Amino acid sequence: MKLDDATIEKKLLHFPEWEYYDNALHVELEFDNFKDCFSAMSRIAFECEALNHHPNWSNVYNILNISLSTHDAGGVTQKDFDLAKAIEAIVEAEE
Repeated sequence: MKLDDATIEKKLLHFPEWEYYDNALHVELEFDNFKDCFSAMSRIAFECEALNHHPNWSNVYNILNISLSTHDAGGVTQKDFDLAKAIEAIVEAEE
């Protein structure tokens, strides 16, 4: 179920690095180098499969841009916040 803007903004308080625009959650993550970035992407990919929810993402060298939305719901759902939480845990473990 698509979340309304007020609910999304409230939930984002727990995700200070993330922003909400264009009907999706967005974050830009910076790593020390390409290897660390790719390692995090690999770990995130396993979480995506486990949750059966997949991001739009792009990587250039040590920067990973991630965009989360639930296409069949037409916007941001709890699934996106669940994946964002998993991503945050992986990134924190990498540091």
